[in-house]
Amino acid sequence: MSAATEIPAAIPSPTGTEPKRQRRKGGLNAEHGRWAVYLIGPTIVLLAIVIGYPVVSAIIQSFQLDQGLDKATGLFVQGGFAGVTNYVHWLGQRCGNTACPPGSLGSQFWVAFGNTFFFTAVTVVLETVIGLWMAIIMNRNFKGRALVRAAILVPWAIPTAVTAKLWYFIFDANGVLNHVIGHQVLWFSDEWASRFAIIIADTWKTTPFMALLILAGLQLIPEDVYEAGKMDGASTFQRFVLITLPLVRPALMVAVLFRVLDALRIYDLIAIMTGGGGGSGNATVSLSVLVVDQIRQGFNAASALSTITFLIVFIVAFVFVRFLGANVVQTQAAQQKGELK
Repeated sequence: MSAATEIPAAIPSPTGTEPKRQRRKGGLNAEHGRWAVYLIGPTIVLLAIVIGYPVVSAIIQSFQLDQGLDKATGLFVQGGFAGVTNYVHWLGQRCGNTACPPGSLGSQFWVAFGNTFFFTAVTVVLETVIGLWMAIIMNRNFKGRALVRAAILVPWAIPTAVTAKLWYFIFDANGVLNHVIGHQVLWFSDEWASRFAIIIADTWKTTPFMALLILAGLQLIPEDVYEAGKMDGASTFQRFVLITLPLVRPALMVAVLFRVLDALRIYDLIAIMTGGGGGSGNATVSLSVLVVDQIRQGFNAASALSTITFLIVFIVAFVFVRFLGANVVQTQAAQQKGELK
């Protein structure tokens, strides 16, 4: 047989092994997908029961009237379907056909709403700025760095109830703070003093948490980037603005998101330190404090308020993830795609 008529053995046949490999790879992927469903499925079902059932139950209860005496007529009300009455009660501050009287829980919704967002905005800004400063210090190489990191995390490790009692004694009329400043301040009676007492205590408690998350982002920044900046003549401030902030932004936004969602649900610190009082009696009341107070008077109206609070937290989280770049997974994927290009 001549060389021209020989079939080269190196030329792969159209019906060779490559399609088999592709089919085998597809089969393995399908098998992995089935195993993923088997392993993750029970967890999803458990979460649906633990999380989904209370949420659905609260929404259903929010459309029901509470049993009890009608304050307008003095008659006992059996309850039943209420429509959006409970939501009008909170959002419109309506008690029946009239406006809720001052001092009642229904009249405090928008005060609690404003207090909650005020606490959230001020504490998150303070904790982010101080936490970033602490993270930059902890990220440096110096003797005793491990001890400093451990000491900074102590306030965050203390239970919130203990922290609230600690600061309660500090802010007491005869407490340590008034002796230090040499001035008698009624921290829990004055409107703004009581609010800033909560802010100071919360900032002291939660700043280490922010510093820890930001520190994790700082440690991912290569030292070569800073060395290149130094060689280009960038000052310390320029390196911070042009290198540190852009590269730590994903971790920073996630830390801010976690802290904002936590601050919007603030309860225990306020409940122990002021009970929602201060000023005219509601200077520090938050949405969560209002929910717990309403539970003692009626579950269905409290369910409506908790549903409103849930929607507020969900909208804030959606804005952070969708518009403010808090979706760290999508951000990292985009960065990797850009590097491949």
